[in-house]
Amino acid sequence: MNKTIEIQDLGLKDYKDTWDYQEQLFKGIVDAKIKNRRDNTQFKTNNYFLFVEHPHVYTLGKSGDMSNLLVDEIQLKAKNATFYKVNRGGDITYHGPGQIVGYPILDLDNFFTDIHKYLRFLEEMIILTLAEYGLKAERSEGETGVWLDVGTPFARKICAMGVRASRWVTMHGFALNVNANLGYFDLMIPCGIRGKAVTSLNVELGVAKVDETEVKEKLLKHFSALFEAEFFNAKL
Repeated sequence: MNKTIEIQDLGLKDYKDTWDYQEQLFKGIVDAKIKNRRDNTQFKTNNYFLFVEHPHVYTLGKSGDMSNLLVDEIQLKAKNATFYKVNRGGDITYHGPGQIVGYPILDLDNFFTDIHKYLRFLEEMIILTLAEYGLKAERSEGETGVWLDVGTPFARKICAMGVRASRWVTMHGFALNVNANLGYFDLMIPCGIRGKAVTSLNVELGVAKVDETEVKEKLLKHFSALFEAEFFNAKL
């Protein structure tokens, strides 16, 4: 079992280019697992954790409803935004500047083979990180991601999640609103859930800008503890 994870901070990077890169890393791990099984070998498989910030983009998951995107191609172009159908779970999601996106590409055979537990750990990482900023974040039953003021008329989502897994190898991940332009969420029905607001960490703290490097460091600290993992190349 290999519990070391390579951290890569890709900076601002096009969604499709990042997706292709994810697929490349994902395929490398899957191919190594297939080779181990075929040749009866036990070579270690790699694990990665990508941080990235995307230009304005909307993505629709495999089970998503196209009607949850409320604008057409011309309106998207006017907003300097793009759109992709993707191979993750979940419905429609927005990514853009001021949002910390994390893509753990892990061989869960190195940790635990339980997708439900994996998702709960990702949520817990966010919840613990936000607690360090004095916010009480929670899960919302039947709804993925991390929320504030669950069970009240003021419930609002601060982190979206959607993952894919095959042969216990994961890709895609989470999107935490830190300094996000919330106006872009008005162009869709977030995650296909009507009547629920979206928020960002800087809005909740009442500040103009939150230090995103500090947030990433806190995320990695909690991820490491939850997954009992070690990081390398962790330069943010």
